[in-house]
Amino acid sequence: MLKDMTKGSETKHILVFAIPLFIGNIFQQLYNMVDAIVVGKFVGKDALAAVGTSFPAMFLLVAMVMGLSMGASIIISQLYGAGDYEKVKRAVSTTYIFLLICAVVITFVGLLTSHGLLKLLQTPDEVINDSVIYLKIIFTGMVFMFIYNTLSAILRALGDSKTPLYFLIIASLLNIGLDILFVTVFNMGVEGVAWATVISQAVSATLCIIYVYAKVEFLRIHPKDMVFDKELFIKSVKLGIPASIQQTVVSVSMMALQGLVNSYGVVTMAAYTAASKIDSIAMMPIMNLGLATSTFTAQNIGAGEVERVKRGYRRSLLIITICCIVTSAVILLFGSNLMSIFIDSKDYEVIAQGNEYITVVSFFYILMGLMFVTNGVLRGSGDMAVSMASTITSLGTRIIAAYILSTIPTIGYKGIWWSIPIGWAIGTTITMIRYRSDKWIEKRVIKAPDKVNFEKTAGDNFVVIKENIK
Repeated sequence: MLKDMTKGSETKHILVFAIPLFIGNIFQQLYNMVDAIVVGKFVGKDALAAVGTSFPAMFLLVAMVMGLSMGASIIISQLYGAGDYEKVKRAVSTTYIFLLICAVVITFVGLLTSHGLLKLLQTPDEVINDSVIYLKIIFTGMVFMFIYNTLSAILRALGDSKTPLYFLIIASLLNIGLDILFVTVFNMGVEGVAWATVISQAVSATLCIIYVYAKVEFLRIHPKDMVFDKELFIKSVKLGIPASIQQTVVSVSMMALQGLVNSYGVVTMAAYTAASKIDSIAMMPIMNLGLATSTFTAQNIGAGEVERVKRGYRRSLLIITICCIVTSAVILLFGSNLMSIFIDSKDYEVIAQGNEYITVVSFFYILMGLMFVTNGVLRGSGDMAVSMASTITSLGTRIIAAYILSTIPTIGYKGIWWSIPIGWAIGTTITMIRYRSDKWIEKRVIKAPDKVNFEKTAGDNFVVIKENIK
C-alpha cells in the first residue's frame, strides 16, 4: 500500500518503512550467501573466489544507470509528497522508458567486455574462466534485474516497502532451492549458481509487473499511454548525475580494492568474499534506515515540512546508534563461527583472514550509520552534490589508505581492512557539517503546495489532490 509520510509519528513511519526493507535485504543477502556457501562448500575456494571477483565488474556497468534512477526516485517521491499525482505518473512512464533502454544496452556491453573487465581486476588465471562464465550468465538476465529494481524503487518512493519484500522473499527461496539443485544434484558448479540467480530475478520481475498492472491503477501505464517527459527527465538527470557519478566511483573503488585483494592470492580473495557477505548483512540496518530516512525526507520536503524532517532525522540517529551497538557486539562475539558458514573449517587461513576483516570494521559501524542516515536527509532533499562528495571522498580515502597501508610489511593485506573505517570517518565528517549548515533545505526540487484538499479514491490505495497545487 502506498503511504503518505507527511502526517503521523515520524518514528513509526521510518520504522514501518525500514523494517520491510530490512527483512527484504535479509532474504537478498540470504540468497547471495547461499550462492557463496554452496560454491564454497561443494565446489571449492577457487570457485568462491571466482564468484566474488565477478561482482565489482558487473556493478561497474550498472552503477551509472542506477545512479540516474535514484534521481528519478527522488523526483517521484517529492511529487507524491506535494500531491501532484499526474506528474508522478508521467515521471514513472519516463523512468520505465529510460531504464529499459539502458538494460538492453548494458546487457550487450557486459557480454562483450566481461573477460576484459576481469583481467583489469587482476583476476588469477586459475579462476578467470569460471568468473567469465558466471558474469556472462548474469548479464544475460540483466533486464530482469532492472525491471524488479525499477518497479520496487518506484513503489518505495511512494511509501510502499512491503510489496517488493513479498516478491523478494519468493525469489530468494526459489534461488536457494535452485542453487542446491543445480550444484549438488546436476553438478553445474558456478554456472548453476548463475542460472539460479537469473531465474529467480526473472520471477521477481514478473511478479512486480503483474502486481502493478493488476492492483495499482496509479502505476498502470499501457504502451499506448507511455510518455517521455523531457522536463521531468532533465530534472531527474540533474539529480541523478551526482548519484550516477557516486555509484560509478563506488564501482571503480570496489574494483580497485578487489584488484588489491586479488594481488594477495586465492586465500585472501576467498576470505574477502566471505567476510564481505557477513559485513553486508551487518550493515543492512544502516543502509535500510538511510533509505527510509531519504524517502521520509523527500515526501516531507515536497510538502514543505522541514521541521518534521529534522525530527525524523533525530529519531533515525537514535535508532541507528542502538542497531550499531548490537550488531558490533554480535560480530565481535561470533566472527569465526560466521566465517565457518561460508568455508570449510579446514581452511584455517581463510577463516582467520576473514575474521580479521570483520573484527576491524565492526568496531566502527557507528561511523557508517551516521554517514548513511545523514546522507539520507541530503539525498531526500535533493542535495545530491554533497552526498556525492562525501561518498567519493570517503572511498578515495579508503583506496589511498589501503594501498599505502598494505605496502607496510608488518601490515600487508590488513591495510585493506583498516582503510574501510578510515574512509567512513572522513565521509561522516563531511555529511554532518553539511547537515548542520541547513543549506540542504534550499535544494528542494518540487515546490510545496499552498493549500491541499485530500480525498480518498475508492478502490485505490493512494490519495488524489483536488485543488490549489503549484
